Amino acid sequence: MKQATREYLARVAKDMAQVPLHGAVDGLASNLAVIVKPFPTWDIREADGLWCAAFVYYCCIEAGFEIPIRPDECTTCHLAGCIAWEEFATGDPRIEYHKDEADFVPEAGDIVLYDRVFEDQEHDHIGIVLEKRENTILAAEGNVNNRSVIIERPADAHIRAYIRIPDGYRYRETGQSDLWRSCISC
Repeated sequence: MKQATREYLARVAKDMAQVPLHGAVDGLASNLAVIVKPFPTWDIREADGLWCAAFVYYCCIEAGFEIPIRPDECTTCHLAGCIAWEEFATGDPRIEYHKDEADFVPEAGDIVLYDRVFEDQEHDHIGIVLEKRENTILAAEGNVNNRSVIIERPADAHIRAYIRIPDGYRYRETGQSDLWRSCISC
């Protein structure tokens, strides 16, 4: 079993960004099948140009975090959508969600949600922090010009929030965890 830590998540994300993963670009066939596979109602054509959140999900699973594609907290869509990551983080008290907190310092393995990076809309991009620098962050991201990349971004108003999944995190749906607790006393 993999050690689910943010440190390991950052290493996985860095490695995956350097593969690189890509959609249909420069005459190359997409190699996103591994990113799309967990989402049964999605295919490579639909994912092309829209896979940044699926990249984050894939990295989390590869790092050993146990998260379903659509946790109960996600009301809008599954975790291939940026907004779902915010719903997931704000709905599960075990996950830290940091928005507009001047004293919060992001760390390697935190997830970063962006607004208005590529389009003039909220929740338009997501990535995984590799390093916090003085006025920037270094992040592993999927779907930057339809490729995975390591990119330095300013720590500015485009950052909507940071999500910190605790080391060892395992999602249990409410019914499952209640059943699990009741069986312990059996």
